Amino acid sequence: MSRWITEEDAGYGAIETWEIEALLSVMHSEDRKAVEAVGQVIPQIARFIEALLPRLREGGRLIYVGAGTSGRLGVLDAAECLPTFGTTQVIGLIAGGEKALRGPVEAAEDDEAAARRDLEAIRLSERDTVFGISASGRTPYVLAALRYARERGALTGGFTANPSTPLEALVQYPIAVLTGPEVVTGSTRLKAGTATKLVLNMISTVSFTKLGRVQGGRMIDLQLVNQKLWGRAIRYLQEAGSLSEAEAEALLRETGSLRLAMMKVEKAPPSASEP
Repeated sequence: MSRWITEEDAGYGAIETWEIEALLSVMHSEDRKAVEAVGQVIPQIARFIEALLPRLREGGRLIYVGAGTSGRLGVLDAAECLPTFGTTQVIGLIAGGEKALRGPVEAAEDDEAAARRDLEAIRLSERDTVFGISASGRTPYVLAALRYARERGALTGGFTANPSTPLEALVQYPIAVLTGPEVVTGSTRLKAGTATKLVLNMISTVSFTKLGRVQGGRMIDLQLVNQKLWGRAIRYLQEAGSLSEAEAEALLRETGSLRLAMMKVEKAPPSASEP
């Protein structure tokens, strides 16, 4: 049987007796290990993204599948892709559905039939990519989703925090981030959760950057849904076109889109004062 390091004792003993600052310091130290562990698997993350990009270009979707903390982190990253990149190509599925986002539905992670139903409900196709998220690498809901994805011809990848897991054996692009035992034994919302968030950030951000949703380090397709984002878009236009705040705002209102406004700025002829 493979080693299940996320369930091992970290060796700190009765941390409930520690002073607060000491406990915070050890948690910080352990979190740094998670960051370092992600750094060790950058080549694996890159290979997955390289395989994912052609499918996204063809209109396929990236579908995160997880249970508990893993599922919530997948749904979070998917939800952030619309306001950040202006795309609905990323979907998050969690065992137990929306109820599981706000409270525990622990038995749902064992429901293999639900995984198939959830993917059928969104009409999974061979153009899509399913990325399973399971710190243990053994979650039945996630494994069932990945098996169905392979049956349908979808690309598969996955995150685990344990070595030699069923998830690794099942997917085409496994990403095993060995974060080690948790300060609170078995609580993978800690280091393993931190590593999960980092990896998902990398996958979505690098993918949509390479797909042209970022220009000059700016979110060119951000959604203009509040004052903060209007202000950000106006600043971007001012920087790009040497416009006054009023000119930038007028252009943004005219186009209703930062991308379209930036295109107009780029095509504008130079002013008479320019050489």
